[in-house]
Amino acid sequence: MPLPTSPQKVIYLFAHSWPHPNILSYATTASPTMLSLPSEETTQASPALTAPPDIFPPDEEAQLLAESNTEKASANKAFTISEYNGAIQNYEKALAVCPTYLEYDMAVLRSNIAACHLKLQEWKQAVKSATQALEALDRLDPPLVKESADKAEENPGGGGVVSEIDDSTEVLLGALARTGHSINDVHKLRTKALLRRAKARHEVGGWASLQGSLEDYQALAKPPNQLSSLDMKAVIAALRKLPNELDEAKTAEMAEMMGKLKQLGNGILKPFGLSTENFQFTKDESSGGYSMNFNQNGGK
Repeated sequence: MPLPTSPQKVIYLFAHSWPHPNILSYATTASPTMLSLPSEETTQASPALTAPPDIFPPDEEAQLLAESNTEKASANKAFTISEYNGAIQNYEKALAVCPTYLEYDMAVLRSNIAACHLKLQEWKQAVKSATQALEALDRLDPPLVKESADKAEENPGGGGVVSEIDDSTEVLLGALARTGHSINDVHKLRTKALLRRAKARHEVGGWASLQGSLEDYQALAKPPNQLSSLDMKAVIAALRKLPNELDEAKTAEMAEMMGKLKQLGNGILKPFGLSTENFQFTKDESSGGYSMNFNQNGGK
């Protein structure tokens, strides 16, 4: 598209493109991440039906699991002597030989890798590994939808909501029982993985990660998560301070975003001897909208 040839056209285009009053109104209520491309962490594929996984014969499954457990034992030993990089390598070897349909065993390894990244202060990698562990556990024990979760919270002794189990989940639950684990073990591991991801997200910082950390801590404060007294204190402390940290991060990111928009606008207007200072926006407190005035001498 050719550039406009007069200041009057520039003013018209600028008034109808940047910064649009609706953008300003939206920016005061939306989160900074809602105005940007989705990150790898926040982008999720829509749920789809999956076919039951292929299962190894019992003797082959047992052999593969034994090999995986051998690598895991080596990784655990490396972890105890603070050889965290070596532990990660052994956990990954354990993952490579573990049958992928043994979701609980896979989740244990992913959660342990997250613990190593936490020790190494590799926060983003810790978030990724903990999330992978939680995704595996969700395939075994899908989390309740919000309405059902609210009912379960109101009536914790009611036994929860019974939903239909598809063929794939039935196979995964069969493998869980066959390897000597239960749904209670899944709940305990989910609590551990949530604690690790919540801490890592908090350390990553920024509005999106802090919001995710808050959501994790909120989930930890609800059944079926069972926390030790030490973990409960940490969760309560995080729930107290995170809202303020979120507000500060949102304000900082919003200011940065508006600064970049202003810089972009100045770059467009500069050839015509104008700048964003020539455009003044006044908020109407009654309607919440904005009116725009052009000031020829703005910024001078």
